[in-house]
Amino acid sequence: MTVRFLIVDDHPLFREALQLAIESAYPEAEIVEASSIAAAQEALASEQPFDLLLLDLTMPGTRGFDGLIELRAGRPKQPILVVSAHEDPRIVHEAMTCGAAGYISKSVKKRDLAEAIQDVMAGLVVLPKGYSPPLADGGPSRETDLAARVASLTRQQLRVLQMVRQGMLNKQIAHELGVGETTIKAHVSEIMRKLNVVSRTQAVIEVARLDFDAVLANAAAKEAGKGS
Repeated sequence: MTVRFLIVDDHPLFREALQLAIESAYPEAEIVEASSIAAAQEALASEQPFDLLLLDLTMPGTRGFDGLIELRAGRPKQPILVVSAHEDPRIVHEAMTCGAAGYISKSVKKRDLAEAIQDVMAGLVVLPKGYSPPLADGGPSRETDLAARVASLTRQQLRVLQMVRQGMLNKQIAHELGVGETTIKAHVSEIMRKLNVVSRTQAVIEVARLDFDAVLANAAAKEAGKGS
């Protein structure tokens, strides 16, 4: 079966370099190129799935990890190898936290890039040579902080967040809960504020770190305790 790759980079020369690296490892591969996140989304919407997506973090119209987060939210099971000029361990760590299958520098040789692609295809995690996770600052872990933020949500906000996780639109959520769409927009804005995120997509990615069913169960138990 032919393996399929999607290259997402706005620089033609680097797309060509990635294509050459892929072809050196998989001569019969089918390669699709996208110069924007929107074009990548269109390619991913095709009937045939991709075995691996290679993504440059710095894309037009996106900030920080927005492109990675958006692609991950739309296709949670799609393996994504970040190929970036940024080598800061904090950026590598954040990309992996956002769900990347691996991270490699654009400065590596074609042979090393081809090997990294093969490793990710084999299910291995690829990281830059010499990489070590940034040291914690002694404060609460990210998961602990996130759990505390989620715990600050009201019962109704948790229900809204649950439906957002299911991919429902504000209009659909409003119909389901029997309230106005304006009310749902207000809930979503407050959810993003409390979770310290800038988009619905980022909220979904963040809460995926937690056992959300357990969060809902704990919230229900607290409500029951208040009523007794």
